[in-house]
Amino acid sequence: MDRLGANFFRTRDMIVTNLGAKPLVIQLPIGAEDNFRGVIDLVKMQAVLWSGEELGAKFAYDDIPSDLLELAQDYRSQMIETIVELDDEAMEGYLEGVEPDEETIKKLIRKGTISASFVPVLCGSAFKNKGVQPLLDAVVDYLPSPLDLPAMKGTDPENPEVTVERAASDEEPFAGLAFKIMSDPFVGKERKNWKTSGNACHSREDVKVALAGDIVALAGLKDTITGETLCDPENPIVLERMDFPDPVIKVAIEPKTKADVDKMASGLVKLAQEDPSFHFSRDEEINQTVIEGMGELHLEIIVDRLKREFKVEANVGAPQVNYRESISKVSEVKYVHKKQSGGQGQFADITVRFEPIEAGSGYEFKSEIKGGAVPKEYIPGVMKGLEECMSNGVLAGFPVVDVRAVLVDGSYHDVDSSVLAFQLAARGAFREGMRKAAPKMLEPIMKVEVVTPEEHLGDVIGDLNSRRGQINSFGDKPGGLKVVDALVPLAEMFQYVSTLRGMTKGRASYTMQLAKFEVVPQHIQNELAAKEQAVAA
Repeated sequence: MDRLGANFFRTRDMIVTNLGAKPLVIQLPIGAEDNFRGVIDLVKMQAVLWSGEELGAKFAYDDIPSDLLELAQDYRSQMIETIVELDDEAMEGYLEGVEPDEETIKKLIRKGTISASFVPVLCGSAFKNKGVQPLLDAVVDYLPSPLDLPAMKGTDPENPEVTVERAASDEEPFAGLAFKIMSDPFVGKERKNWKTSGNACHSREDVKVALAGDIVALAGLKDTITGETLCDPENPIVLERMDFPDPVIKVAIEPKTKADVDKMASGLVKLAQEDPSFHFSRDEEINQTVIEGMGELHLEIIVDRLKREFKVEANVGAPQVNYRESISKVSEVKYVHKKQSGGQGQFADITVRFEPIEAGSGYEFKSEIKGGAVPKEYIPGVMKGLEECMSNGVLAGFPVVDVRAVLVDGSYHDVDSSVLAFQLAARGAFREGMRKAAPKMLEPIMKVEVVTPEEHLGDVIGDLNSRRGQINSFGDKPGGLKVVDALVPLAEMFQYVSTLRGMTKGRASYTMQLAKFEVVPQHIQNELAAKEQAVAA
């Protein structure tokens, strides 16, 4: 409330228009911007005032200012009329002229919050710590505890088809989800599980027992990763795992000094453990490290953390898009790998069918071998050879997705056949089969939302169109703002934030997230393929 232009009532309206939620005002501000000095508690019908000297540490209850009393009474009536709808007895009393007491009001606000009938709205200043204490009280009074929620559902680790339920109860066997990993230079890796203790600063307090629903930070679990379940070994359960999207952007990175090579490698390992949406790899042939993430900002944060936390200064290359390759039609190839160089030779004969499958399915392998045409012990060689090739497509060397490879037929030699021979045959079949299946290149398409003043709407739309964008819809926001929803290729969105700021004098903002992958226009595909061929040459 102390920020320039802060408007409590406009923000309340935006909760309705932008989020589609039903706000329940339980506090009103006393003043705004530099004059913000407290709040009106509509439950207690008292003013809560902070002085500026203690940074919010001390506050006092007082009478509601006379110039705000009528407004407070009006909003309290709206609050009570909303909450008594949740309880017949309270509604009956209210209709007879009896207002619910403070305890009943809190009980009904909690009931409506848990059922998502409305969203309590409070106000304050995080910068000056005004309103923090009532906010924390509201968290305790109104938000659900784990005991208010139904039992968590998981699966049996031995049989994923079997559902296992685990209620948030101290009587139930232990189960916890490792939802966050952090590296501490002093104590190693921590797993955030179900309880935290102490205050929200750098100090910690050891706890001996964590009860159901608590959040804890556990140190020393070196092999646990984000999304894994910790549980009672006598009562195993796998809680719902977190799904992390594949990275869509990559950059080359190298330390500015050779002395930092090992430090950078160690830092990248720890950052990748903390953030499953961040990947990195090392290409020994060209002596280059590549980091991959969900966008420019994501990778900028990674580079900044390398500098701050691991003391590694790095040079970063230009961003590159993570394209994908796939196929457009079915192809079937027969490939014979035969090599004789004295002594035992190599022989493998396979027929493989390549089929396009549903978008997002990744890669599948299937064997239709009958009668032992290819012995069972050689089929893993075919699987491995094909899987190795899926990371390097035939057009421009990008990963291959949405393809099913079916081993249809084959033959073998009693002496010269081996797992390695069938692995090499699979590689050859992949190259030929992909080329015959009308390969295509896919690019990440981002869902972009731009919020801009109306006078700049035309410039924003024109710029998005120039970026191969597809405008989906327009909308309005309070304050004369326009919202543009569009689908734009990620390759066209580099440095967009600078362009948008310049175009709108810094008054517009945007968000973007991965929407889907689509076929790259032919001329761009040709350019990318030519670039890959030039690098290979």
